[in-house]
Amino acid sequence: MLSASSSSFAPASAAAMTMASSPLVSRFAAHRTTLRCDLLDQRRLPCSSGIQMKMRNPIATASASAFNNDAPRTKSYKEVIKPFRQMFSQEISSQSNDSDISIAKVLLYIAAEDEAFLAFNREMDARFFMRERETIQDKTDSEEELEPDPSETDSEELDGKSITEWLSELDAISKQVEAELLSRGINSCNAVQVLEAVNTVLFDMRGFKRTSTCFDEDPKDYYLHSVLTSRCGTAFLFSVIYIEVCQRLGVPIVGAKVGEEFLVWPETENPEELFEVATSGKSLFAIVNGKCVDDPKSMASELTGKSLLGLDVATNRDIIGIALANLFRVHWKRASKPTPGQMLTAPLTELNNFRISNIPLLRPHDLRLAIAAAERLLMLEPNNWRVRRDLGMMHYYVRQCREAIIELSICIASFAIEEEEAKELKLFVEKLHRLFSLMSSPLDSDRLALR
Repeated sequence: MLSASSSSFAPASAAAMTMASSPLVSRFAAHRTTLRCDLLDQRRLPCSSGIQMKMRNPIATASASAFNNDAPRTKSYKEVIKPFRQMFSQEISSQSNDSDISIAKVLLYIAAEDEAFLAFNREMDARFFMRERETIQDKTDSEEELEPDPSETDSEELDGKSITEWLSELDAISKQVEAELLSRGINSCNAVQVLEAVNTVLFDMRGFKRTSTCFDEDPKDYYLHSVLTSRCGTAFLFSVIYIEVCQRLGVPIVGAKVGEEFLVWPETENPEELFEVATSGKSLFAIVNGKCVDDPKSMASELTGKSLLGLDVATNRDIIGIALANLFRVHWKRASKPTPGQMLTAPLTELNNFRISNIPLLRPHDLRLAIAAAERLLMLEPNNWRVRRDLGMMHYYVRQCREAIIELSICIASFAIEEEEAKELKLFVEKLHRLFSLMSSPLDSDRLALR
């Protein structure tokens, strides 16, 4: 169905998301996460009660001998992901015309950044655990050379392919559609014929399948390169594939949010033909957009050719924003899975119980990916105060109080928000200021309670 929703355990305070496997396999598969406290800049912050951690940087300590031997400095994760964040920023720049923005390219930059972050953590863990082994002193120089260096990860690779090669996957699909049209004896075709051929190639020849929204959603279904590889993904990403493939064939496709769904259709002077029932028993609009069109509970089921013309067509930036909102939602959902029902903004309404040890148990690597999605969404929509508030709250969950104060203070000062919400944010920021000053003191975390 071509629809989309809009939006190893460790405490969020401990902060870093890692996978302890050394091979560069897809990090969106099931995995165990190792608790790390060095990657989110938590050097001075105490940990939640019940979790025992040393507040020294384990990687730095394990690597001390290397630094003493004038070994090259290992990059931080921020340095590793920086190229992809810069490419993302450049592509969605306000100076770019919306029509010039490549949706597929931007989504691949997003995936590449997240992949680079997780690959970096796996390699850092491999180095850390290798250095812990008692035999480390007996390693030969040749063995040392085999030790992976996360700073040397190929920044152009995304699961073994370059961004250009992933874009070529979409080119290959469009060429296969062209071949299908020729096999039907169609030389000049209209939009309806192209969409029918795209459906045949995607679902009959290549075996693509749409995933249904469920409680335990798989993040890989939300990344374009993963969908092109596994041929299984969210309805929203199928919408993107339709847009990209048809664009290569000279058939413009547009889309719009309808309730919780994202629907696509070809630009046509006669939209009623999209709703005509074919020999398969379904209209072309239903085949392209999936089950939501026939679901009486969905707003999509109420659409007609006439009402289709009244929808607000999404821009390329809007579509990228939907993709980021989906990533933010699924990563936060997975991050908060250890604490079922945990609301992102819950601390704003629990100020009487504001205590550092009350920060809920969260999955750190999913939380970091949710933060990354919110940061990029804010670059795309700088005036979206709710995204800024959510980003500030996630900084609080990883005890980055300075960053949390900055984001939440901007919300208060720069946006016209409802009085009650503004009051809650102001009180919360006041608590954060006091908490931030206490965090620099050598106090046990259970004593850090603000009243």
